[in-house]
This record gives sequence, C-alpha cells and structure tokens, in this order.
Amino acid sequence: MSHQLPRSLAVLGATGSIGCSTLDVVARNPERFRVVALTANADVAGLLKQIQQFQPQYAALADRDAAQRLATEVKQLGLKTEVLAGAEALVDIVRLDAVDTVMAAIVGAAGLPSALAAAEAGKVLLLANKESLVVAGQLLMDTVAASGATLLPIDSEHNAVFQCWPQGGAAKQSVKRILLTASGGPFREWSLEEMQQATPAQAVAHPNWSMGAKISVDSATMMNKGLEVIEACWLFDCAHTQVDVVVHPKSIVHSLVEYIDGSVLAELGHPDMRTPIAHALAWPERIDSGVGLFDLTTAGALEFFPPDEQRFPCLRLAREASALGGAAPAALNAANEIAVELFLNEQVGFTNIAELVEQVLNAKAWGSEAHDSLAALMAVDEEARALARQLAA
Repeated sequence: MSHQLPRSLAVLGATGSIGCSTLDVVARNPERFRVVALTANADVAGLLKQIQQFQPQYAALADRDAAQRLATEVKQLGLKTEVLAGAEALVDIVRLDAVDTVMAAIVGAAGLPSALAAAEAGKVLLLANKESLVVAGQLLMDTVAASGATLLPIDSEHNAVFQCWPQGGAAKQSVKRILLTASGGPFREWSLEEMQQATPAQAVAHPNWSMGAKISVDSATMMNKGLEVIEACWLFDCAHTQVDVVVHPKSIVHSLVEYIDGSVLAELGHPDMRTPIAHALAWPERIDSGVGLFDLTTAGALEFFPPDEQRFPCLRLAREASALGGAAPAALNAANEIAVELFLNEQVGFTNIAELVEQVLNAKAWGSEAHDSLAALMAVDEEARALARQLAA
C-alpha cells in the first residue's frame, strides 16, 4: 500500500451514517486526504452541503432525476464539481486514476458493482458494505488477489478482529477462533410474543450505535451478525464453525481473537464508527478520529451472553446459508433486504422477516446455483427478491 499523502478519496454513500463519519475524520486530518468524489443515492441537499465543504472534482447521484436537480444547484452556486448520474457513474468514479482509496459505504447489494470495480482497479478498498462479501465473497476476494488491491474492513467487529489478527504468513495457524460481539439490539430481552408486535420505530432505535434504518433492523433481528459471520469467513479465510457470536450489550468490546495457546486479544473502545474508519483510512498508521478518551473506570461490568437462536433465528439462517455455499448467501441477503423493506413499510411483522428469509432459502437448491460472475450473482439476487415479494403477497 502506498503511503503517499494526501490520499485521494472517493466516498460512496457519502450522505449515510458511515459516509458522514468518514468525512468527519477527513475534516480533522485535512493534510492527509483529498476528497476527489462523493456519491449518494438521491439525497440532493445532503450531497450539496458536502460538495460545498469538500469541493470534490466529481459528485454522483444514482437517481438520475436527483442528479439533474443537483447539477442545477451546483451550477447556480458557481461550484466547479462535475455532477454525474446513474448507478454506472459510481463504477466510473472508482476507476479514476485520480482516486487511490475508495470508501464503499453503500447499503445492501446495490454496493456490490462499485466495490468490485474498485477491487478490479487495484484500489485501497475500505469495505463498509458487508453485503459485497456476503453476496460475492469468492469473486471479490479473488479479484483483490489478482489486482493487488488492498481490502480493509470497516465494520467495527471485523476491524477489531483485523487489529487483533496475527501478522506473518503462517500466523493464521495460531488462531483458534474469532468471537464477534453483538449488542443484542433493542429486543434483546423481549419475548417472541412481544417481538411479534414490534414496530419499525422500535426496531430502528438501537441502544448503542447510530445507524441507518436497514442495518438497525438487521441488528434487531441479528441478521446483521449472521451476515458478519459470513463476512468474517471471507476476510479471514476460515470456516463458519470458527466464528462464534457473543452478546455484549454495552458494545465496548468490539470483537476478539482466541489463539491456540489460550490467549484472547480484544479491541475495546467507544461505540463510535469513527474509530474503525480512522484506523482503516490511515492504516498502517494512526490518526485522530475525534473520539474522546475511553475511561475504563466508568465502563462498569462487561457482560457476555450466548445468543438465543430460538428468538433470533436469522443468525441460524445465515450459518445455514454459509454452510450451503454457492449462491445461498446471495439469496439470503436478497430475501432479507426485501423482508426488511416490507417491515419498514409495515407490510409484514417483525418476526415475519426471518420466516420470509427461511422460505426463500428453502424454496430451491441455491447452493448449486452459478455464482462465478457478477452477472450470475445479480441474477440470483433478482430471482430471490422476486420470490420474497411473491411469498409475502
């Protein structure tokens, strides 16, 4: 990885929670980063404000009508940023010679084409989009290896594992298992009967982290942790049986690595995404993230519990998809995205999310489906989404 400064940065999903946290870290370290491009889906006002602050060379909105409105406002303000439109513009941006580092923070499978393009172009890929590895783990990791790209995890759990991971070629053999921590979400102590009545507003009210609606619901169902198990398997080249989940309500210990000699290394800190973002942005160096000092004397007891897969079956479903392999993880992710969308629109209940995902997984032999190209995976994604909508109707 080149250490030439300033780093030339493209932020995909700039107006979301990860994107905003990334730009907060960048603003605290202006000598280290130059923002070349910012992208969002349709948030004209949010992206315009960021353009005014960071003055990127390019900005893009996936929604073409929104991009047209943004272009008009940029011109009226006399800004020099060139506005691009459509999902393909995101792929074009990450391929620019002027960009060496890409923050991939688009939520869901929609973030896969641009993340894969960044890997193909040999960029430093800061991956906050876990669905890219869930849907296309083999393809993405093979692409990173072939192009010489650098892949750094942004999820707090995987970034914590990365910080605790052994260095050196044969060092992986010294690892016994990975322990991913889960907050348990807002329904950690709710009964199944209570969860059946849960509202979208209750599901997105995460007790520790400030996140978008989709990932907050995933945290409430624990599907987020299931996706992270699959992600960890690809990032750290291990079987799902080597990745355990422990519920840690305070979200102070972000994850742990247990070694064969009995040592357990953990990464601790405030539940603030600017910490893993700053770590990856400056890796292998360290920079100020804006996160305050961590006071162990006020942290209190650190408790850990086993996850309850009876009340939170999404964790089990993710493990089953991982074991099936093939296109099963892609189908799992697609079904979950539709189920969460339907729940947020109050078309299905909270516990129906897991039921719908399980129905889609059981509908056909996804494990034997082709998954060796982006086109094949996108076809699986589309088929599983359509099936989920059909089953929910």
